[in-house]
Amino acid sequence: MVEMVQYTIQAAARKTGLSEHVLRVWEQRYAAVTPNRTPGKRRLYTAAQLERLGLLRDLTRGGHRISQVARVATPKLRRLTLELATPPSPAEASPRPDAAADGPPDTTAYQAACLAAVQALDATALEQTLLRATGELSALGLLRHLVGPLLETIGERWREGRLTVAQEHCASAALRHFLLGLARTNEPAGHAPLLLVATPAGQSHELGALLAAAAAVQFGWRIAYLGAGMPAADLAGAARQLGARAVAVSLVYPTDDPELPIQLRQLQRGLPAGVALLVGGRALPAYESAVRSAGGIAIGNLGELGAVLDELRRQPGTGE
Repeated sequence: MVEMVQYTIQAAARKTGLSEHVLRVWEQRYAAVTPNRTPGKRRLYTAAQLERLGLLRDLTRGGHRISQVARVATPKLRRLTLELATPPSPAEASPRPDAAADGPPDTTAYQAACLAAVQALDATALEQTLLRATGELSALGLLRHLVGPLLETIGERWREGRLTVAQEHCASAALRHFLLGLARTNEPAGHAPLLLVATPAGQSHELGALLAAAAAVQFGWRIAYLGAGMPAADLAGAARQLGARAVAVSLVYPTDDPELPIQLRQLQRGLPAGVALLVGGRALPAYESAVRSAGGIAIGNLGELGAVLDELRRQPGTGE
């Protein structure tokens, strides 16, 4: 008799690219799989269960809600996953009659809990709320419908004086830790194209860059994150050294830096031929003419980022 290979939760997390927290939530809340247990109650997953988890991962990253697909039979999950990879016909591409009924996920309760944690200077509660949300939302859904709006609200309240500096710093530290963890947990294999992410010199707010980095991972890109305030020459040098396919920079504050257009032009001139410069962030409207003048690509939201990254992947590699 052939011995059945089983995997610990740590091994299952490595093989599926899902965090241990998500594996537990998908089991306990949605009954997606029921792992075996050792006498000491440690979880053990079969190869079939890992396949199922991988299918669920792909479907949630493709926009399905885990609550809708968790109990679907594995053969149907395979068919749904194949449909994700197959371009729709013109008829299929038309909006479904019930598309509006699906709508974006309701993250109101999560938003309120996150903001309450920020007000209380409770970074642990903020991260725990975000982790709970990862068990229900797809990674992209989490970024688009919870983290992105949360960043906007925190920024607005800070500018209006409704958050203290301490509260804003607390939120920034917790969100930075969470977004870096999300990017590292789901990062694809080494053959994927590389996106270099940072903010340029004079731009010290990095959460928009981290949001873009975490989203790019979901679009199948590897990430090299260099943080805030990177001089143009150093960023271009890093792109050459690492063989980046594209460089993404986020602009948040200030909105009237006279040096920034110069930085963007220097960065574009220093990049290898064919390496794209992507520019996004809350302050983008103030610098759009400078972005166009530098030959950069303006990115208005995460959907646009995904579309541009997909297009770049279809082009021959130039930075690698």
